[in-house]
Formats: sequence, structure tokens, C-alpha cells
Amino acid sequence: MLKRQAEQMARETKTIFPGLLVCLTIAMASGFLSDHYGGPVMLFALLLGMAFHFLSEEGACKAGIEFAARTILRIGVALLGVRITFDQIADLGGLTIAGVAAGLVLTILFGWILAQVLKLKPSLGLLSGGAVAICGASAALALSAVMPKTPYTERNTIVTVVAVTTLSTVAMVVYPLITEYFAMDHVEAGVFLGGTIHDVAQVVGAGYSVSEEAGDVSTVVKLLRVTLLVPVVLVFSFIFSASRKKKGEESSLGILPPAFLIGFVIFVFLNSMSYLPSMAIEHMTDLSRMCLVTAIAGLGMKTSLKEITKVGWPVVILVVSETIFIALFIFLLVACF
Repeated sequence: MLKRQAEQMARETKTIFPGLLVCLTIAMASGFLSDHYGGPVMLFALLLGMAFHFLSEEGACKAGIEFAARTILRIGVALLGVRITFDQIADLGGLTIAGVAAGLVLTILFGWILAQVLKLKPSLGLLSGGAVAICGASAALALSAVMPKTPYTERNTIVTVVAVTTLSTVAMVVYPLITEYFAMDHVEAGVFLGGTIHDVAQVVGAGYSVSEEAGDVSTVVKLLRVTLLVPVVLVFSFIFSASRKKKGEESSLGILPPAFLIGFVIFVFLNSMSYLPSMAIEHMTDLSRMCLVTAIAGLGMKTSLKEITKVGWPVVILVVSETIFIALFIFLLVACF
């Protein structure tokens, strides 16, 4: 029995190795470009991956690319939990927590409604709204993992990732100027930047460009949004599972939370209880980042540029509108309270 299992594992490893190696190579190349020339590493991974789309269509790399885009993705999302503690979230105060949570929910609902106004699939509005409201590319990947698979799922995911990554980079430059123009103090600036910018890296860059205190506050607010990924993924999983059952289809999603989500919560708990040494947290954070970049490379390789060009302006309008919506909501929250 053990021998057969070992042989099967060896066969599966041999099958996925070529494609996974290509994804890892693209991820490392993207990291090199980001470190030496600036720019978001995930955007580099997407663009480089799309340049090698032909490898995903057939041949030895196909299985490994699929493995990277699905399994490696889930590992990366689970490991995001090592960056968060319950104390960090509690220190923000009830009003800030409630305001950020409300902004998240309303942004997702806004995306769902606007998608239908623009005659797009409601699921695209939920996906892009969740990505904008929570943590950009990482949220898009996590949410798409529990949404039903359609011929358009991967294209919608990759377009959402491209859009939120690009807008997050723009926000990293523009939003600190807004905080300066409106004379926000360090805490207000931190709440605004952490509550509006999509990706964690861009929040850190924007926050610490204002001040050390603004950087600390913005990072914790952003991590609160990342933590809210857990209930949102659970709700998405339940909604789409119930929808499939209502239509008489078999549901592969189930009511139980996905394993990667359980892993995320476990890591948050372990970090909150100080069970994880600082060196382990540092290495696991780096591993999470590498897994997500590798997954993005895989998704990029599975995406055809020809298909991307068919998306059209309505999708661009959708994501930009969601970005403006959450920015206005958090700005009013800061201004009023």
C-alpha cells in the first residue's frame, strides 16, 4: 500500500514539476524586476506569465501551471494569517473597525449592483468588489477559489488582478497627497490609506511615506481588511453553494469553510498567542508572498491576451468606480469622526 502511494506521488510530482518550475522561474524573475526597477511584483508576474500563455494550452507544463494557479494559491492565502494578531485589530477601536467593515460590505454590494447596471455578470461585480474592498490581488485569488468555475472565471480573475494592482499603484502615489492637502493628522492619514488602498505592499509604501505613525496605523487597518477576508470567503462559499443546489447542480464547494481559510484562521490564532517565533513569521510571510506571486504567474500563463482584449470598457468602469466608492466612504468616515 505504502509503496503504491509513494509511486503515485512520484508520478504526480513528475507530472507537475515542469509547469511548476516555469511558474517559480517567472515569480523569481518578477521579484528581481520589482526589486531593481520598482513596480508591483504581482503585475510583473502577470505580464510575464501571459507572455508564456502557449505553455498552458498543451504539453508537459499544463498540469504544473494548473497546480500553481490552484493549490499554491491556497497555500499562499492561508499563510497570510501569520501577519495578523487579534490585539492589532482591537487597538484600532470599535468605531474604526465598524467603519472599515461597513465600507467593505457596501463596496461589494456596490460592485454587485453596478455590474448589473453595466450589463456584466453579477459574479464579476462580487469578485472585483471583494478585491477592491479587502486586499487587492490576494482577495481576488481567494474569492475566485470558492466561486463556481465558468469559461469566464479565470479571465475575470486575471482582469480583476490587473485592474486592482494598477489602481493600487496609482493610489500609493496620489492618496498621500490627498492626506496632505486636507491636513489629516497621522492617525487620520493612516486610517484613510489603510482603508482605501488595495494591496498590502502599496499601503505600507504610502503610509510610511507620510510618517512612521501613519505607516503603523495604515498597516494595522489594512491587516484588519485582510482579516475580514475570512467571513467574506465563507459567505461567498455559502452563497454559491446554495445557488448551485437550487439549480439542481452538484456543488463542489460545500457548506464547510475551505481548508485554506481554516489554515488562515489557525495562523492568526497562533500569531496572536505568540506561539510563532519572529523568525518563523518572517520566513512564512516571505513564503506566502512567493506562493501568491507563483500563483499569479500561473494564472497569467492560463490567460490569453486575445481574451483580455474582449473585456471592454465596462469592466474598467466597474473597478474604477468601486475604487472611488470606497475612497469616498473612508474619507467621510475620517472627516466625520
